[in-house]
Amino acid sequence: MRNHLFIVLLTATVTLVLAWVVWRLSMRYKLYPGIRERDVHKTPTPRLGGIAMFLGVVAAFLISSQMENFQTFWVDPATPWSILLATLLIVLVGVADDLWDLDWTIKLAAQFLAAWIVAWYGGLQIYSLPIGGIAVGSSTVSIVLTVFAIVIVMNAVNFIDGLDGLVAGVSLIANGVFFVYSYLLLREFTTSNFSLATFLAAALIGACAGFLPLNWKPAKLFMGDAGALMLGLLMACSAIAITGQIPPSVLGSDEFGRSQLLGAFIPILLPVVVVLLPLLDFGMAVLRRMRAGKSPFSPDRKHLHHRMLDMGHSDRDAVLIFYAWTAVVSLSFLLMFIGTTADWPGEYLLGLLFGIVGAIACLTVTFLPSRKTAPARTPEPVR
Repeated sequence: MRNHLFIVLLTATVTLVLAWVVWRLSMRYKLYPGIRERDVHKTPTPRLGGIAMFLGVVAAFLISSQMENFQTFWVDPATPWSILLATLLIVLVGVADDLWDLDWTIKLAAQFLAAWIVAWYGGLQIYSLPIGGIAVGSSTVSIVLTVFAIVIVMNAVNFIDGLDGLVAGVSLIANGVFFVYSYLLLREFTTSNFSLATFLAAALIGACAGFLPLNWKPAKLFMGDAGALMLGLLMACSAIAITGQIPPSVLGSDEFGRSQLLGAFIPILLPVVVVLLPLLDFGMAVLRRMRAGKSPFSPDRKHLHHRMLDMGHSDRDAVLIFYAWTAVVSLSFLLMFIGTTADWPGEYLLGLLFGIVGAIACLTVTFLPSRKTAPARTPEPVR
């Protein structure tokens, strides 16, 4: 655990220092785009924060290669180097888009290429589902499934990047929960994939924590597509490293049959749950735009966070409510997973109760503005 905490602190420190440097250089040399019609912010703000986050993650990778505790996943260097190469590609394309607004087809092609690098060169693939070890099919099917999973998560995270501190905070919470989940598995089964997943979660916690001070409202610096796509890529890699790798023995068994039911599904549900809100927003946006005969990547002002603003929430309140939803949903599934590995069914029930009570509280806070007279809010375009 101390080694993982060191990675968190290292990544956070490097990201924070470099984010400040990127902000100062961007303001000095005017490395920021003008205000577009669909932007929410009113003053020119640099979008190059993803560079600092990327370099923080690179520092974590380089240091980990020299640390004995992380040699488990460095035994086959192709996997970590492929992840770094894919991340570099997506950050470069993201930076170009943040500066010059690339065509969406170029960005999508780069995302598929980055995902293919991870799946084919790095060998990080979804070989089976954690439901009785069901194989997904041939190696071709495995690669295709992995590539599409990575691209979907990348875009899902990028789609919710619309309010100050939203993506960084949601990702911080999600990766915090996922870190605990993967660390529990790593403590029982020391495998290269579990070690890689835990390391990636720790590095992402640090990158988000280091970037958030400059991104909190009023934001001095945005992470841009470079940062959001990078977060999605690495979160997907972390989840794929665990999916299908959990031995059946880690799932407890009792008279309630939890290991055959809930225990079999939680290992595949929890990695999805930690990005549930981005995935939900992404799915709704794609369906909405395709129904209107538009490109799935054409911008609009109907994302979940924009709907909350229209309901009367302030920017900061909307962000905090997203934090709450992320914490409640992911923590409840984590507690239920812990319950499936424990002898006492109360731990499972605790997670279920936490989820129900938390969801009721979040629903109440979410819809509260609609029940009171809120001042009329002028609709703001998306950024």
